Amino acid sequence: MLDLQIIGTVHSCYKEKFGIPRQPGLVTEAKGCIELLPPYNKEEAVRGLEGYSHLWVSFVFHKTKEQGWSPMVRPPRLGGNAKVGVFASRSMFRPNPIGLSVVKLDGVDCSNGVKIKISGMDLVDGTPVIDIKPYVPYVDSVADAKGGFAPEAPAADCEVVFSEEADMQIKKIQGRYDADIALLIRQILQTNPAPAYKSDEVGREYGMKLLDFDLKWRQVDVNQFEVVSLDM
Repeated sequence: MLDLQIIGTVHSCYKEKFGIPRQPGLVTEAKGCIELLPPYNKEEAVRGLEGYSHLWVSFVFHKTKEQGWSPMVRPPRLGGNAKVGVFASRSMFRPNPIGLSVVKLDGVDCSNGVKIKISGMDLVDGTPVIDIKPYVPYVDSVADAKGGFAPEAPAADCEVVFSEEADMQIKKIQGRYDADIALLIRQILQTNPAPAYKSDEVGREYGMKLLDFDLKWRQVDVNQFEVVSLDM
């Protein structure tokens, strides 16, 4: 029996599953870090890592692993109704609840333990990390690869507007964060995090925990969202 070790924990702007982009790299302003845990939090373990721009992160789907797996799944990319085999998808409901994401490496901080700063993540806060590997472009990027039912990135064509209240709140709190809060929110909502079967429910309100505030928005048209407020 293989005994996997948890080597680190993700600290993310995403505090819950809802609203997280369905793939890494879609929200470039999503910043956070991987904090390595003892005995893996040694400077020697990350020596040379700064020479790479991106990382592969292997992690555990800890929020859904108790739900088990299914041989057929409904990818959001297909509207949430059409089914494909679990191994033809990146569904979290797998026989082994292990995920794989490529993230941008923004830096390594070894001043107090080891924290690997990353961005473009699709990882919820508290995600257990089981491995980290450097992304090597000449072998990890295949020019003529096929993308199955997802041949290209989803269109980020939803218009995002901010209410006067939300705009004022962003200006008030922006100094607390490294990320551009307005850009972060815009990138998240442009990819339409709502379930596909609710995409035409004009007037519907949504909310998610982002950083240390509750983000609230509503659908004002099929492809338009209004950010209502950022409640602390």
